[in-house]
Amino acid sequence: MWWILAAVVLGGTAIAMQAPINAALARELGGPVPAAAVSFAVGFVVLLVIALAQGKGAVFLDLPKVPAWTLLGGCLGAWYVLTAVWGVSHLGVLTLVSALILGQMTAAMVIDATGALGVAVREVTPTRIAAAGLVLAGVILSRA
Repeated sequence: MWWILAAVVLGGTAIAMQAPINAALARELGGPVPAAAVSFAVGFVVLLVIALAQGKGAVFLDLPKVPAWTLLGGCLGAWYVLTAVWGVSHLGVLTLVSALILGQMTAAMVIDATGALGVAVREVTPTRIAAAGLVLAGVILSRA
């Protein structure tokens, strides 16, 4: 299980690096929307190649059968990339990532508490609320 946590930590590292890289791309292309579109296109190609290499190409034929709401993940990802590209130049990487984590934790507690989106219900404890509060304090301190 430690390797899963390590992979997720590396994913967080990638997020911190992605925002300034995409902001540089936005400067080159003249705006955050084209940069976000290019970022998504490159990511799509990479993931498509990996899926094909794993022999999973045929699963894309099932796409018309999936519930429409499950495609909203792509919309949410686009919103994330766009706000990160736009926000990093105004907030800096530390505040941007801290604010993203605060948003993730807040939404995660609501999703855990309600079992929304098909996840198992998990109790929102005072410790979890305190964890989000500490991240909020980090956001505030990152602006000082």
